[in-house]
Amino acid sequence: MPERGGEVDRLEPVVPISAGTTNRRAAAFTNALLLLSTLCASPLLAQQRHVTITVDPRDSIAAFDPIVALGSTIDGHTEDATLHIFTRANVSAMKSVNFHPISYRLRTELGIEAWHWNPHGRWSDPAHRQGYWTSADTIGSPITVSYGYRLPRRGNTIDQANDEGYSRLTDGDTTSFWKSNPYLDSRFTREPGASHPQWAIVDLEHNESIDAVRIMWGTPYATSYDVQYWEGEQPKGPDDNADDTGWRTFTNGAIRSGNGGDVTLQLAGRPVTTRWIRILLRTSSGRAPAGSTDVRDGLGFAMREIYVGRIEHGRFRDATRHVPDPSGQSRTYVSSTDPWHREVDRDEGTEQPGIDLVFASGITRGLPMLTPVGVLYDTPANAAALLRYVRRRRYAIPRIELGEEPDGQFASPLDFAALYAQVADSLRAVDSNIVLGGPSLQDARTKVMMAWKENDSDERSWLARFVAALTTHGHARDLGFVSFEFYPFDDACSGSAPQLAQVARKIRTAVAQFRRDGLPEDVPLLMTEYGYSPFSTASEMNRAGAVLNTIAVAEFLADGGSQAFFYGTEPSSLDRGAACDSWGDNTLFVANDDRHILAKNSTYHAAHMLTTLWADSAGGPHAMLATKVTAAATAPPIASYTLRHPDGRIAVLITNRDPANSWTADIRGVGDAHATFDVWRFSGAEYTWHPNGADGFAKPNTGPLRMSVSAGETLTLPPYSIVVVRQR
Repeated sequence: MPERGGEVDRLEPVVPISAGTTNRRAAAFTNALLLLSTLCASPLLAQQRHVTITVDPRDSIAAFDPIVALGSTIDGHTEDATLHIFTRANVSAMKSVNFHPISYRLRTELGIEAWHWNPHGRWSDPAHRQGYWTSADTIGSPITVSYGYRLPRRGNTIDQANDEGYSRLTDGDTTSFWKSNPYLDSRFTREPGASHPQWAIVDLEHNESIDAVRIMWGTPYATSYDVQYWEGEQPKGPDDNADDTGWRTFTNGAIRSGNGGDVTLQLAGRPVTTRWIRILLRTSSGRAPAGSTDVRDGLGFAMREIYVGRIEHGRFRDATRHVPDPSGQSRTYVSSTDPWHREVDRDEGTEQPGIDLVFASGITRGLPMLTPVGVLYDTPANAAALLRYVRRRRYAIPRIELGEEPDGQFASPLDFAALYAQVADSLRAVDSNIVLGGPSLQDARTKVMMAWKENDSDERSWLARFVAALTTHGHARDLGFVSFEFYPFDDACSGSAPQLAQVARKIRTAVAQFRRDGLPEDVPLLMTEYGYSPFSTASEMNRAGAVLNTIAVAEFLADGGSQAFFYGTEPSSLDRGAACDSWGDNTLFVANDDRHILAKNSTYHAAHMLTTLWADSAGGPHAMLATKVTAAATAPPIASYTLRHPDGRIAVLITNRDPANSWTADIRGVGDAHATFDVWRFSGAEYTWHPNGADGFAKPNTGPLRMSVSAGETLTLPPYSIVVVRQR
């Protein structure tokens, strides 16, 4: 969406300024413009659009070192992208923004895939090139790329990555099947047998009259299970949870002596109107298929196909659609997935950067890299092998992040805690001092999800339940940090101004929620990804995205956050949003399809202002000072954050999230009456985005404008602008 006032605010001056010896004629012209605008402006409007920014240099509210706190990410991408991304020129450009630590993101974990972080390794069934995979931990040829392997026992229709797979529960193929994760069996969890019931949910998309279900069981099957429906107000998705409603077992839906096979159940004498059906699996037969030699084959639950419908005139009428296509089949969601797979399941369309390539490229600057391991779709043995490998390579990896977005994949926090604990034990067997954390929450505010809700009144958040489960089982030490992602706006098509007004509050709410969930104050919080939206939008390209990122990071650090990692370090071409004709991407650089950089994005300029102008990119202890913004207006769209550098200089960061109006600002509490300040302004005069589909571009695109200001002079903050004022 074109920005309002894009042409007008190019003339908006940051004045009065001290012109010094540079371009006095331009400064005089600018001051004349200011005088004219002042004479023409309404005194009431001028009063309403003015703020006073007061810094208290004696009140330090937080502290951080930018070399530790301000980082960025690298992630998996499309086939052959890795070598195009990690060129010498691109790596140099990515480093120039002065983000320091790197957080390695694990796209395979979002795509329901097992990660072969080393292409070499061993199968549990080597004769058939299938089973459970463990990558080789011995040093050989450098690992430049690695791949994910799709899980053929998948039960989810959709995933959080490329969304190219499909559920085996409604694929129409009675030889395929979904199977739950065997590592949730008591043999591995060391918990009582019924501690981790599993489930499969069918989404009928709209209300249907249901009184029967047909289940084609696999092996192992459930001997005890409940067929349930969602009563009352129907949730919009598996992460939703309508009040005063819940799962209800059909009158004849409690099965306690199941024998597997192909069964059709008459669930009730009268049909129930509902959208959602859940099969809650309580006790497994524990049987493995004939000829199996792997104990994991007989643990958990397996179903080949689910049909939901009605019995009419003695015949079953199916209300579900059965095709091997995520857009055509009835959607299903499952509690977990067996990480068993085959050599032929390699996903050729996505690759992860190889561990050795990442360190050899120089992108890590020799600093510690936050490194992930899979939890939901991998094995503890594969995680341990990765840690042994990086220790042998002597890479700087003091911390491991376990999992990625389990809440966004509707996993039960109790199930995830059980898997997390097993992976933690395997890693500590390699290095007892390794710092472990996670789980890269998709939503810090997630309450009870419909998917895994039981008939109880426990309304604690996902994280609260997860922390409690780890503590109960003696694994509190294994939560050395908590990580989460911040993409606040799924609705990428709405106006950006109302959204930007919510950013600081959303950050404060998230941090407060973590602490209320029982997270100790001494456990660091990591924002391991942040950006405007998980969906493509022009707001990521124009100054709205730059303002959002700036506020999110500064507010997070002010609230006690430990590290923030920008998502989108790699050059990227523009992508069209799914919901509307809006093109964009979370990226520092606009690039062509070969990842050749065409231009710096607004997020690059804003990030450089954070890392280099507001903070000192040389590092050292920075104190965040208490800063107050006051105005005649009740809610000015101005946010300000102040740092004291290690050398004592003070730098004030100011954002104006008003899309149409300039504001003026006085700064108090910094320097004496004779002080002079450097000022950098990023506004429409320096960067304006022009949407043009895949060929959108910024013009002008000069980066922040540098000026000087004397103490006591008033600043003008143009629409959607970022300003840094720093003592000389």
